[in-house]
Amino acid sequence: MTHSPENSGGLVDANPMLEVQALAVQAGGHTILQGIDFTVHTGEVLAIVGPSGCGKSTLLRHLVGLQQPLTGRVLLQGQDLHAGDEEDRAALRRRFGVMFQAGALWSSMTLGENLLLPLRLFTPLSAAQREAKARELLARVGLEQGFDLMPAQLSGGMRKRAALARALVLDPPLLFLDEPGSGLDPLNAARLDELVQELRHHRGRTVVMVTHDIASVFTVADRVLYLDDQLMTMTALGSPQDLLLRGPEAVRRFLSPQGVGMNTGADQSKDPSGDTSWDTSRKAKSMGTHPVPLAHSKSGRARL
Repeated sequence: MTHSPENSGGLVDANPMLEVQALAVQAGGHTILQGIDFTVHTGEVLAIVGPSGCGKSTLLRHLVGLQQPLTGRVLLQGQDLHAGDEEDRAALRRRFGVMFQAGALWSSMTLGENLLLPLRLFTPLSAAQREAKARELLARVGLEQGFDLMPAQLSGGMRKRAALARALVLDPPLLFLDEPGSGLDPLNAARLDELVQELRHHRGRTVVMVTHDIASVFTVADRVLYLDDQLMTMTALGSPQDLLLRGPEAVRRFLSPQGVGMNTGADQSKDPSGDTSWDTSRKAKSMGTHPVPLAHSKSGRARL
C-alpha cells in the first residue's frame, strides 16, 4: 500500500482522535474489506474514497458503531468503540456526530424538535438555552427560518444542512459525513465545503467524510484513504495532491478529473491532471477557491 508523508496541517498528535486497527468487515455474509489500518489525527479532515461498491458506506457504519467488525478494533480517543456494555458504547458514540446521506431526521418532528431532543436528553441546559442553541445551529447552516419546518417540507440540500446542524448539536469533537455533497448543486456543494473548512480551522473539529466528489476532496481534505474494490482493502493513504502525482495508477486515475490517468513525469507547472479540458469552476474548487460568492451569517461565518 502507498503511504505518502503524513500531512495533517503540521499537527503532531500523540493522542489521535480515531485509530482503526486490522479491521475486517462483512456485508451480506461476505468479507468485503480487510487489512484496514489507519489513524485520524485530531483536527484533520480525512476523506474516504473509492469506486462504487468498494465498501465505503459499510466501513463508515463500522466506524460509527452501527455494525460489529469481523476482526480488528476501532478506537475513539483510545477507547474501543465496540467493547463494553451498551451504556458504555452509547456514551462513546455521543462523542461524535454523524451526518447521514439521507439526513435521517425524525419525520414526525420539526427541525427545531430534531435538534432539541438530544439537547434535552443529554445536556443540563434549560429549555430557553436549548432553543437558543438549536436556533443558532440552524442559522449557522443557513436555515434561520427552518425551526418550525417539517422534514417533508425541505429540499434535498436543506435536509442535508439540517442533518449537519443536528450532528453538531452536542458539540462533538469528531464528525462523520456520509456523502455530504451528494445531490447538491455546485453552489451549495461549495458552501458545504466552506463550512467543513470553517469547522476544522476555526472550531478544531476532526472530520471523516465518505465522498465521491473529487473536487471537494481537493478543497477540504488533508488526507485521502483509497479503498480498492478489486483487492478489497485500502491501497493508498496520503494527501490528495501527493496521491494524484505519485500514488498507484488506479488511485491517480480515480483522483484525476474525467478519470484520466496521470503521467508522473508530466510538467507539474501545468494542471496536475494533464487534462486541459477540466471545467474551470471545478478546477477553482479543487484548488480551494470558489467561483461563486458564499453566503455569510451576521457573524461573518460562511453558511450553506
